[in-house]
Amino acid sequence: MQASAEERALLCQIIPLTLQHVVREYPHGAFCHWHSAADAPPDRPARRHPAFHGCYDWHSAVHAHWQLVRAVRRWPDAPFAGAAIAQLDAHLAPAPLRAELEFALTRPAFELPYGMAWVLQLAAEVRSEPVEPFSRWAAALAPLERHAATRIAALLIRLPRPVRSGVHPQTAFAMGLAWDWARTVGDTAMLELIAHHARRFFLADQAAPLAYEPSAGDFLSPTLAEADLLRRVLSRTSFSEWLWAFLGDAQCEGLIEALAPVRVADPADGHLAHFAGLNLSRAWMLEAIAAALPEDDPRVAGLRHIAAEHRRVGLPEALHADYMVSHWAPTFALYLVSQRGLQPG
Repeated sequence: MQASAEERALLCQIIPLTLQHVVREYPHGAFCHWHSAADAPPDRPARRHPAFHGCYDWHSAVHAHWQLVRAVRRWPDAPFAGAAIAQLDAHLAPAPLRAELEFALTRPAFELPYGMAWVLQLAAEVRSEPVEPFSRWAAALAPLERHAATRIAALLIRLPRPVRSGVHPQTAFAMGLAWDWARTVGDTAMLELIAHHARRFFLADQAAPLAYEPSAGDFLSPTLAEADLLRRVLSRTSFSEWLWAFLGDAQCEGLIEALAPVRVADPADGHLAHFAGLNLSRAWMLEAIAAALPEDDPRVAGLRHIAAEHRRVGLPEALHADYMVSHWAPTFALYLVSQRGLQPG
């Protein structure tokens, strides 16, 4: 599917900056455990993470590469396509990705679940076009892709309860990304595993506590991410019935008040800047939840209205020039505008 006019305009804004960010090493956040002094190399980020050293942190670098791949897939003759392909050829190559895998293998909890879920989303994107250059990127990424799928599956089996936060450890969002990857590659075992644990974690939930959302640093809604996962797993009828119990009294008119868009308090603060992504993730989840309901469901119009408001407020803030926003939030903008949550391609 080709990029829409809105998407092309967005890509012209974000891709030139993303191409700078994926090779920008500093400032850098290393969010992992070191086993000993000998295990903590003093070298620069690009040597430790030759593929995913930019964009401040590893997971942001991974989804920035997803952003580049999706951009050249959906707009092959874009003015930035040559530069994007050259950068992807440099990073999504056997040697740098082998180094990333070797680093992750010694740290089983590294970037779980968020970063590894984005590895799967990146893999789904390159696998969606079985031609060059996508096929060579897919081949190089395959070992890290298998590692990510294995670690996410092991995590789901081990977890006694889901993590219901609005940031990186959240369980539901990672499960949704992994589900979309499994559908793309035809991994029925992973689909069955995710469906089982989605029901185990969330099917009995009722009266979602929307009054407690959002926390100050959230970029995901615990409530909406859970519903966005179950709309993938349940039938349309079952999902509609579940959603009535889950949202409880905060439905139809009440939902509009409970889920008002939020404003970024400080785009230069790494945590307070997270609202730049919260509006966008809420928007695409609301759109997907509405699309999963019967058209005559009385909640559909309200959900679409709230989604449109979040899009209106969120897109300009996600394009703020400060690095604490621009190193990651444009990925969320592209995910929303290109309708990745609604379409497999």
